[in-house]
Amino acid sequence: MINFTQSEDDNMRAIVTVVGIDKVGIIAGVCNTLAEHEINVLDIKQTIVDDFFNMIMIVDITDKDFKSISVELNKLGTKLGVTIQIQHESIFTSMHRI
Repeated sequence: MINFTQSEDDNMRAIVTVVGIDKVGIIAGVCNTLAEHEINVLDIKQTIVDDFFNMIMIVDITDKDFKSISVELNKLGTKLGVTIQIQHESIFTSMHRI
């Protein structure tokens, strides 16, 4: 069972992934949406292979409404023509264990 509780000293982190055809405004759109929710980006990496955009971000979602953030990012992805997913770090880590 995955536990989403946190201690006072721990931050709740999430992984945001963005995949799609590269175009102007993807990074700005995602970062602006996160900023509107007062979400801090802890780490970010993006690559473009041919015309394919791929970005992964680690964000601090401590005391944030995960569901509303997920809905907003989904709407943004539709608008930009990319797939945006957000997952709690513990779920992402569990899914990608060998």
